[in-house]
Amino acid sequence: MSNSNSGNTGCCGNLYIIAAPSGAGKSSLVNALLANDKQVALSISTTTRPPRPGEIEAEHYHFVSEDSFEASRKAGEFLEYAKVFDNWYATSSKVITSTLEQGQDIILEIDWQGARQVKAKFPSAIGIFILPPSLQSLRQRLGKRGQDSEATIDRRMADAQLEISHWVEFDYLIINDDFAIALQDMATIFSAARLSSNYQRLQQQKLLEDLLKTD
Repeated sequence: MSNSNSGNTGCCGNLYIIAAPSGAGKSSLVNALLANDKQVALSISTTTRPPRPGEIEAEHYHFVSEDSFEASRKAGEFLEYAKVFDNWYATSSKVITSTLEQGQDIILEIDWQGARQVKAKFPSAIGIFILPPSLQSLRQRLGKRGQDSEATIDRRMADAQLEISHWVEFDYLIINDDFAIALQDMATIFSAARLSSNYQRLQQQKLLEDLLKTD
């Protein structure tokens, strides 16, 4: 049981934490994985930042006011929360627990601050960190968005290097240079996790019992 260390949830799904500096291609990789892997779902984070063009409520984020966010935080409704680029982001504890208990794998797209909080509560959560092939490539990717000034990009680059410095706290490292290769690397991690003895102990419980029966 992959998340048996999480306490009293009794769940059998795998919990994945995927982090990366802004511009490394994390969301593109996750979306491509979700399109091909129906055993995993994406956790929808709550945020105080306003929606960007094209973003949809409850599909990309749950957009809330700072007062509403603070009320939920004080009520203990969040598994993790962190402030990034002057805005708050958080993950619902209830949603994560219920999803795992249903046997569904779930991905958290969060930063290193949130990852630490989740790991403290779910020590067996699987951490994946995505890196760009170079700082030059990262700056080019941020510039192609066409949404930020040079000053903002400079700030994002500094924040990116802070994020990158925490890569060692994760279980797996993927370099997103060739997108197809990076996607295959990520899919391999998910496949391997489902073949672990802890995970298979629950998934194949009846088979294992039958194979060990004695006459």
